Amino acid sequence: MDQNTYCVIMAGGIGSRFWPLSRAGMPKQFLDILGTGKTLIQQTISRFKEICPIENIYIVTNKEYRTIILEQVPEINEDQILLEPLRKNTAPCIAYANHVISQRNPNANIVVAPSDHLIMDQKEFVRVANRALTFVRDKEALLTIGIQPSRPETGYGYIQVDGSSDISGIPCLRKVKTFTEKPDLEMAKLFIESGDFFWNSGMFIWSLPAIMKAYAKHLPDMHTIFGDGAEFFRTPQEPGFIQQVYGACDKISIDYGIMEKADNVFVMCADFGWSDLGTWGSLYGHLEPDNFGNAVNSPQFLPFSTSNCIVQIQENKLAVIQGLDDYIVVDTEDVLLICKRSDEQSIRQMVDEVKMLGGDKYI
Repeated sequence: MDQNTYCVIMAGGIGSRFWPLSRAGMPKQFLDILGTGKTLIQQTISRFKEICPIENIYIVTNKEYRTIILEQVPEINEDQILLEPLRKNTAPCIAYANHVISQRNPNANIVVAPSDHLIMDQKEFVRVANRALTFVRDKEALLTIGIQPSRPETGYGYIQVDGSSDISGIPCLRKVKTFTEKPDLEMAKLFIESGDFFWNSGMFIWSLPAIMKAYAKHLPDMHTIFGDGAEFFRTPQEPGFIQQVYGACDKISIDYGIMEKADNVFVMCADFGWSDLGTWGSLYGHLEPDNFGNAVNSPQFLPFSTSNCIVQIQENKLAVIQGLDDYIVVDTEDVLLICKRSDEQSIRQMVDEVKMLGGDKYI
């Protein structure tokens, strides 16, 4: 195991598309959504312990989740939890981790990943990650992992590759041509038919010098403001400094801020049973369906002419559902959601409507 390898796990989101199970106080990365006995962040930690030493894993999260992380991931110490005072998307999050790691190892190689993704084939994931790390170790390259698409998915971003030849003799390594945000169904079908597009996994691999140089070029203000506080990192003054930095930073993603602008971006195309578990629909294929195609993660469910539904009910409650086809049914202690599966992308809008009506306690 390479002592120069570090992992940055992004764990600050609230998972609003998994509402009402995922809440601001306990978002999906801290839930055992699949009933495996491990929360999503615990699964992520287990995965990365095969790539780098546990002491080289950093979790960047909102300050509200410090206690939850310490409870769920007791093998890391508080210095490995980087607390964000505000949600400013992924570019400030990654910049923060870069500067902290730079204090320990300015020649580090870094894997960046969300905390709430599902990976079914862990062995293949580790193999792909190590191959990618080998490529970026001595190169000024920014690498992302692209997933072989299995369907015309409208909930994912896409990466178009430039050409079909392997680079540097490394299997499945391509130059990136374009990044595309979530397409409509017809466009997604064209992407699949072309064979040039892969799902954007939101995972990145690079050397610290390469990503620092990219920030200096494409997000110079952000790079400077973090760099100006080098003396404060890992000291009692860090929280106050980070509060000021985040107040001054733009809210911007690493994709838009750097990856779409840089000319040294590569993609490692892979297939290791990945899902971002971003929506209730993405959960459907990972739960064993009953004889009527219902994906149920609840002990007491009695269907009558009900099929192809996703059903999540509290353990102490019996759900008797009649006459629904292709719906999402989620029952929590204080919220009941019934939504067509085809309309699941509107759940985020529903959450916004609840907020506007003064329903913060339900969020």
